[in-house]
Amino acid sequence: MLDTFFKPQSVAVIGASRDPEKLGYAVLFNIQDAGFEGTIYPVNPKADEILGLEAHASVLDIADPVDLAVIVIPYPYVPDALKECGQKGIPTVVIISAGFREAGREGLERERELIDIAEEYDMRLIGPNCLGVIDTDTPLNATFAAGMPPGGPMAFMSQSGALGTAVLDMAMAGRIGFSKFVSLGNKADVSEIDLLEAWGEDEASRVILIYVEGVPDGQKFIKVARRVTRHKPVVAIKSGVTASGSRAVSSHTGSLAGSEAAYKAAFRQAGIIRASSMEALFDFSRAFAYQPLLQGDRIGIVTNAGGPGILATDALEHAGMEIARLSSETTQSLTDYLPGAASVGNPVDVLGDALADRYERAIELVLNDPKVDGLIVIVTPQAMTEIEKTARAVGRMAQESDKPVLGCFMGEARIAAGVDVLWEHGVPNYPFPERAAASLAAMRDYRCERGRPVFEPEPTQECVPVVRDLFDRVRAEGRVSIGDSEAWEVLKCYGFTVPESRLAETAEDAIEIAEEIGYPVVMKIASPDILHKTDVGGVKLDLRSAEDVRDAFDLMVYRAGRYVPGAQIWGCQVQQMVANGREVLLGMNRDPQFGPLVAFGLGGIYVEALKDVAFRVAPFSREEAGEMIREIRSYALLEGVRGEPPADHEAMVDALLRISRLVTDFPEIVELDINPLMVFEEGKGAMAIDMRLILSS
Repeated sequence: MLDTFFKPQSVAVIGASRDPEKLGYAVLFNIQDAGFEGTIYPVNPKADEILGLEAHASVLDIADPVDLAVIVIPYPYVPDALKECGQKGIPTVVIISAGFREAGREGLERERELIDIAEEYDMRLIGPNCLGVIDTDTPLNATFAAGMPPGGPMAFMSQSGALGTAVLDMAMAGRIGFSKFVSLGNKADVSEIDLLEAWGEDEASRVILIYVEGVPDGQKFIKVARRVTRHKPVVAIKSGVTASGSRAVSSHTGSLAGSEAAYKAAFRQAGIIRASSMEALFDFSRAFAYQPLLQGDRIGIVTNAGGPGILATDALEHAGMEIARLSSETTQSLTDYLPGAASVGNPVDVLGDALADRYERAIELVLNDPKVDGLIVIVTPQAMTEIEKTARAVGRMAQESDKPVLGCFMGEARIAAGVDVLWEHGVPNYPFPERAAASLAAMRDYRCERGRPVFEPEPTQECVPVVRDLFDRVRAEGRVSIGDSEAWEVLKCYGFTVPESRLAETAEDAIEIAEEIGYPVVMKIASPDILHKTDVGGVKLDLRSAEDVRDAFDLMVYRAGRYVPGAQIWGCQVQQMVANGREVLLGMNRDPQFGPLVAFGLGGIYVEALKDVAFRVAPFSREEAGEMIREIRSYALLEGVRGEPPADHEAMVDALLRISRLVTDFPEIVELDINPLMVFEEGKGAMAIDMRLILSS
């Protein structure tokens, strides 16, 4: 359905103008200038001819079919023009005109009108408020950008049109080649998800680049991207992820979660390579676009200078890559060929007086070593350096190899011609070793993500009706939070072990329950209106006698009534005291774009201070649950230190999967914390000690 955006047989420009200062002129000129081989129809009721083409008063006046319409007229006239496109049977429309959602409430209403018209006539829209679309293979340049970028294997989508113009200008300077470019604008219809699906099957696009500010359906985005990234790399940069984007929430998880945490988790689960800057976006994408995929982590370095070689070594190790250990055969061949002062280890230093032939032989030997998976070639412009000839040698070797080769020609004025030669041979160049190392690390990350098993969510739990009835009762009482006894019911339904616990309405009840459970016991205030019990002195540990229980009950009820006036107090929960375990946190905060964002970290009172938490978007796989646990900085404490036995890893994985299932089954859960989950030594399981759960209002 999106094909006619990129490979139309005919294009109508609604709002085509004879005035070179108008956008309608720029769009029409670009379509012509790019060499579009189909039929072009300028639409302007006040003109007979524009740029040598017959003009039409309306698309309805065009006798032949039209595949694509580009609307470039003031916003008040766009709805009527779009209706005429529908009546004409035009399947795809690009709306460049602004004045819609970005203009406030009235603009949003105008945009909704466009969506209704498109749905009525079964049209697909890109925009409004966008730069347009480009396909360099067709060729088609239906934008108002200043010129056509060179062709290449990169497909780039951007929510920002202004950023798009800058990127296209960079491309025209060389060393970036696009297969397709789309400025998405307001995304009234076509979004990143649609383009991912379409470009995932596009043979002209080896890598997909995304500049994203927000996605319309986070769960669908992950699902589609998972499918695409299994056979094609996707590199993305997300703007607007700082702490100021976080929402005010009441749970531990909510205070830790934010836009950054959600996108980091979502991109990882989707197999998308995350770039932290526009520079990194294009650095990574050039490697994917022009070089073979990296099959291992062992990297060779060939250089004519020791310092840059050391920098490259450090950068690779910091990026988690391995400095290849060359085989004895390679080392001997290098020793036989290179001058005596050269270094034949890795990095291979061919010395500052190396000419192109010395570089070529060293590169050949290193690339042919079975212990090398990829190569960085560093060239510094010394007096004898044959920059262009060396670049050609690098290019030849790269084209003959099935391993990625990245250039690092360092400098500016003298190396420029060599960089051009590398570009002609499809070898990306990075001015500093750190950027080359980061690009290889991105290729490594993609290989790892691509090799993940296909994830299939587990079926819905049989206990859903029980929990559904409980939530319905809670809401019928006008509440959105649940009490401890209700929490135990939910947890037990989803397979959690919980401590023995009962509700005491009086101090005497509490003593009776404590004696039945057995001392020592824990007592907690029971109130649906008090989420953080410790903040009001609502938790007492290690109560060892009837006197302790009575005093704690009376004091807790008094404090709760004083510090939370009007709170509904049910009494106190008396529960079995559990010790000798590691305290961890399981949590969930419902992200507005991706849905249930599940957290794992060390539990107890320090979780917010340490902020040592890993996130994933539910549902997720057992493998991803295990990765969450190993991802936290304090994982060593769970493995056991100073002779401590390791915590039960599988019990933590199972607990995360149960939470994932729970919050997927019940979208009305907006916040949840199990803090702590007491995890015992390996093989002995875990127990949920306390849970807070908030439903949507």
